[in-house]
Amino acid sequence: MQQLKQNPFARSPTLETVQMVERAIEENSGTYTRTELWKKLPKQVMWQTYLYILDYLQSINKIALDREDHVAYIWNPELAQKMAHRKRIQL
Repeated sequence: MQQLKQNPFARSPTLETVQMVERAIEENSGTYTRTELWKKLPKQVMWQTYLYILDYLQSINKIALDREDHVAYIWNPELAQKMAHRKRIQL
């Protein structure tokens, strides 16, 4: 979401574009830097739009970037399912 605050004219991505980027990250988790991954996407995406998608995926804890800018997919649906069904602790 940082990109949107810096550039209010950045394009809003479609759901299809977000899913395409997310699949590419999941399939190549930790292999490529964000620039390398952007160049290897199946369809061209504007750089600003791509950064906006990365910010969004980071904000919902689906991806993480390391010091060398490698993009890793960290979403764990099984753990999320367990957490959603656990009992709440009441004091």
